[in-house]
Parts: sequence; structure tokens; C-alpha cells
Amino acid sequence: MADQVLFPSFAYTYVLFLSNGEWYIGSTDDLHRRLKQHREKAGGRTTSMHGFELVYAEACRSLAEARKREKQLKTGYGRAYLNRRLAFERDLQSL
Repeated sequence: MADQVLFPSFAYTYVLFLSNGEWYIGSTDDLHRRLKQHREKAGGRTTSMHGFELVYAEACRSLAEARKREKQLKTGYGRAYLNRRLAFERDLQSL
């Protein structure tokens, strides 16, 4: 057991930038699976969207925390935070 490295499982809050210019904010306990579902258009609001890019993700300790953060990011304050954060990331990439 001492040689075994244990990694905690995380849940995620994530933001997709959709091809129509809108954001999709969601949460999941398996980010890779959820992104695959979005790509395959397997349910949810993105079924009608043609493309997306994952632009932001936060790891949370539980799905309940991830859902709480999702709701927070969907508020006016949360969207303002994302605008500032993503603008900062774009500025760094342009250097």
C-alpha cells in the first residue's frame, strides 16, 4: 500500500464556447466522457450546436460542489468573472 499512489477523483465545472458565439456552462463527474457526449450530440443543449471548444474547467472535490459552482458561474457575477478570466487567458496567448 505504501508504494501505491492514490489519486482522488474529481468532478468538474466546465465552459464550452459554442460555434454560434454562446457559452455552455456545465458540470460532470467525468469530463472526458461528457465532452465525448457533446461531440456525439448525445443529449443536452449542445445537440443543436455544430461545434464547440473547451475554454475553461475547474476541478471540484465533489459533484455537488461542481454543480454549485456551475450555478454560480451562470449568474451575472459568474459571467463577469469568466469574461475577465478568459480575456486574461487570451491576452497571455497573444504574447
